[in-house]
Amino acid sequence: MKKPFPFQEGLFCYFQPMNVDEFIEAAILEDIGDPKEILKPGDHTSRATIRDETYDRARLLVKEDGVIAGVDLAQKIYQKIDPGVEIEVLIPDGEKVKYGDIVFHVEGEVKSILLGERLSLNFMQRMSGISTQTRRFVDEVEGTGVKILDTRKTTPLLRTFEKWAVRIGGGYNHRFGLYDMIMIKDNHIDYCGGITQAINSTKEYLKDLNLDIRIEVETRSIEDVKEVIGVGGIDRIMLDNFEPEEVEEAVTLIAGKFETEASGGIEFDTLRPYAMAGVDFISVGALTHSYESLDLSLKAF
Repeated sequence: MKKPFPFQEGLFCYFQPMNVDEFIEAAILEDIGDPKEILKPGDHTSRATIRDETYDRARLLVKEDGVIAGVDLAQKIYQKIDPGVEIEVLIPDGEKVKYGDIVFHVEGEVKSILLGERLSLNFMQRMSGISTQTRRFVDEVEGTGVKILDTRKTTPLLRTFEKWAVRIGGGYNHRFGLYDMIMIKDNHIDYCGGITQAINSTKEYLKDLNLDIRIEVETRSIEDVKEVIGVGGIDRIMLDNFEPEEVEEAVTLIAGKFETEASGGIEFDTLRPYAMAGVDFISVGALTHSYESLDLSLKAF
């Protein structure tokens, strides 16, 4: 039995290239400095202005409507900074928020609260922007049965968090990287000498290495679709830069033999016609490369 696509295995794909705890530690070091190179690393502003063992509270404020994401990550950040900091979550990840909402209260030593402020906000604002964008797309195809997928068009080293935000927004993850799925795209086909050659070469490669990885093939025309169907032995056909009526024709030809995915320049305004054409998935790079961060703020109270 072949391994499922990543989105069928929960929040992340079955490989974890980014250790979240280690990433948080590195992000904290980026702010406070490397103790090997700086005499006294740390938040000098807080040290200069706040007395030791000063305890107080702050709250995470929403300054525009959207879908909140990164709450769980913020908790991890504060736990890493100071296990004594307590967070009371009022609005969990994935909930719609509006201006003036309070997402959580954070209580503990003030220096710790301030040290985690910007790091938490940087992640939450970006993740919430992605989850808000994703929810718009998901809501637009409601009732069609189509799943909205992200792509590999992510920020280097931040893919784990950006794909996490897509899931929070109701979308699904496509492959995580180049290692967890075979995806035969136009360049592979052109360099290999054609669709049939590329598929057959892939089958031999997987057989020789005893690898159990699913195969997706990109098509650029109805003739390409017919060729893929004729060769067979793959799992999903991508319909790249097809018009909605062409997608419908292709879906009819495929007749459920393979999964179908529409991709390529599909924007929010054209999303619904593609969903109505009968595909299983629509992949949207804009989820992670063309979002607007959600305005959030951490304030003392």
